[in-house]
Amino acid sequence: MSSMQKITILGSTGSIGVNTLDVIARYPERYQVFALTGASQLEKLAQQCVQFKPRFAVVLDAVSAQTLAALLKEQGSATEVLWGVSALSDVATAADVDAVMAAIVGAAGMQPTLDAARAGKRILLANKETLVLAGSLFMDAVRESGAALLPIDSEHNAIFQVLPGAYRENPYAACLQDAGVKRILLTASGGPFRTMAHEALHHVSPEQACKHPNWSMGRKISVDSASLMNKGLEVIEARWLFNAPEKNDISVVVHPQSVVHSMVEYMDGSVLAQLGNPDMRTPIAYGMAYPERIDAGVKSLDFFSVGRLDFEAPDLQRFPCLQLAFDALAAGSAAPAILNAANEVAVEGFLNKALRFTDIPRLIEAVLGQCTHRASAESLEALLSADEMARTVARQWLQSHPLC
Repeated sequence: MSSMQKITILGSTGSIGVNTLDVIARYPERYQVFALTGASQLEKLAQQCVQFKPRFAVVLDAVSAQTLAALLKEQGSATEVLWGVSALSDVATAADVDAVMAAIVGAAGMQPTLDAARAGKRILLANKETLVLAGSLFMDAVRESGAALLPIDSEHNAIFQVLPGAYRENPYAACLQDAGVKRILLTASGGPFRTMAHEALHHVSPEQACKHPNWSMGRKISVDSASLMNKGLEVIEARWLFNAPEKNDISVVVHPQSVVHSMVEYMDGSVLAQLGNPDMRTPIAYGMAYPERIDAGVKSLDFFSVGRLDFEAPDLQRFPCLQLAFDALAAGSAAPAILNAANEVAVEGFLNKALRFTDIPRLIEAVLGQCTHRASAESLEALLSADEMARTVARQWLQSHPLC
């Protein structure tokens, strides 16, 4: 794949978007930015537009569009500014676009990512919510259009790399067991509170939760990592990405060093793992160049500095969010969408210091209990309705449980 590829980056100002642009900058003869999108970091988005000269930049509202257009005019940029959800889909499905980096955090990234799948694009999937909210619908769209789907989360990318080639490219043509796979082993760092006493978790701050021991990530995903909800969402994603519907198809293993990014256990007893430094440019470059390999600017793994690799079972008493995710996956229907929506409200409340860290799972469990039996997953509209209902109930729970 040596010809010039045009790429749209949905969420270019976040950590995934920034790392994607870092890889693109290393190969100007190979990759060209078609469109960049962002939400609130308008100055950063303007700087990216000046450097990478995309044809379009997309923001969420008219006021932001005016601000960005003024910034770009000052810099002499010819990038055209668009706004709104429909514009996100437009730049994800444009005929000139070869690949879409789907990196918008939250449910806002679902519609343009789904539209890109329906348009048959190469999708570099870093948006969890697309699969968590609408996994069946999304995978159906991928299969029907012939879109190429490359997972970018380090864990899913690792699994993709060590699965049999035919299976990873067409997982719904067979099942894991037919491919000789016994189970998928998702690794988790355990986050910053892995060894903290359970009673101390009641008092942790957003600042503590956002200090991940290994990865550099945004605030929301950092809190999810601290609560292990991030791993729970990844379990749901893996179910859809790799056609792993059975209870024992996926296990979680805590691995504090974040060197082994995930593993696949085969029927013959072999366990294949993908290892590397915790740098998102590795899975990004893998997805962009697949099936080739390119230099991502990542340092070689120094086994002598690592010294040891530790593994342990997740503590579901200390981190109940992981169990809630397994329960939502087992419940099926709209339960994963409700779980995700409730978690987003809970994490926002925690970051705004309106909710304790230990109340995040309490809120989520309450919302699941109130909403799951009232929701449907029969269509995208039904799932979005379930998402909105869950957010409303979650906000009501927050208001009725003020932080004292």
